[in-house]
Amino acid sequence: MLRHRGCGSSAVDADGATTEGPGGSKEVHLGGHAHNGQSRRRPSDLEWRKEAVEEDGDGTENCSSPVEEEPKTPDEGFMGLTPLLQAHHAMEKMEEFVHKVWEGRWRVIPHDVLPEWLKDNEFLQHGHRPPMPSFRACFRSIFRIHTETGNIWTHLLGCLFFLCLGIMYMFRSNMYFAAPFQEKIVIGIFFIGAILCLSFSWLFHTVYCHSEGVSRVFSKLDYSGIAFLIMGSFVPWLYYSFYCSPNPRLIYLIVVCILGVSAIIVSQCDFFAKPQYRGVRAGVFVGLGLSGVVPTLHFVITEGLLRATTMGQMGWLLLMATLYIAGAAIYAARIPERFFPGKCDIWFHSHQLFHILVVAGAFVHFHGVSNLQAFRYAAGAGCEVDNAL
Repeated sequence: MLRHRGCGSSAVDADGATTEGPGGSKEVHLGGHAHNGQSRRRPSDLEWRKEAVEEDGDGTENCSSPVEEEPKTPDEGFMGLTPLLQAHHAMEKMEEFVHKVWEGRWRVIPHDVLPEWLKDNEFLQHGHRPPMPSFRACFRSIFRIHTETGNIWTHLLGCLFFLCLGIMYMFRSNMYFAAPFQEKIVIGIFFIGAILCLSFSWLFHTVYCHSEGVSRVFSKLDYSGIAFLIMGSFVPWLYYSFYCSPNPRLIYLIVVCILGVSAIIVSQCDFFAKPQYRGVRAGVFVGLGLSGVVPTLHFVITEGLLRATTMGQMGWLLLMATLYIAGAAIYAARIPERFFPGKCDIWFHSHQLFHILVVAGAFVHFHGVSNLQAFRYAAGAGCEVDNAL
């Protein structure tokens, strides 16, 4: 029979009965036996060992005889906890963290403690969101102040603006168009490109702190949206500029679509989103936009500079190009935070300025296309009488 000897003289049988030892202690029956009319639970082996350690530690009792203990099973780990129990505790800690994130009880953190996949601009030193494995927490962070607040709202408001403007323009009376069906389609393509670009952008900046996988997927959508905006901007401009020259118009549309799809394919590569390729990203999309120089020169040569100026093309084209190129240059050079590290963490850093210039450039483009549409309406739908377009 296995006997557990505690400090003192009583011995405990395996069935829970305690016999009186030399010290004259009272007999206690455990495991369902009565003790002074009351039934008591049998202490576990872990409780016996804990009592023995406590008694030995305070100096009141110390047994010279060894205590026979049951050997640990192979499943027991550190501090007598099984690996399954340890995993359960780890899961509880993770659930607690996620719960705190869901409740919005997170704090912004500095750049140097971010995981590598969240590090993009070392000149923004403070105010970053931590990794938040919850889409609900990511969307709730829209209303918190951090490095992405301005990036989110500049394109979220821009998206809503172009959505409302597009709906108003599409429901505009047909009497203001020379060819309502065709013109609404080509102008609608511009609005779709602008809305997709701005939507993908604010969604990316909202959820990219969720996880590395989510960040990678939405960054590819963000870059694809820029290509959609550029391609969509070309469609109404080429339609009105080469209204009576369908062959050049078709060729330029095909070339722009090929270049745009190529930019989208390149942007799907994982290396494209890395911080060291910031200049490459800006160069790809600036090059895609500058491909419009060729049809512009074609139009000026065939129609004349005076005619192009009269139609208002040269002014808004130069302004739009300036806004887009300036935005890309500021984004690639990371100005002004490069010269003021830690001073532009929340407001007016390069990515926010880039977003503002993109929205401004898209609006200038819409204004120019509207002028072309009004010019075509005044000239009429035919090409025999008026050979301007």
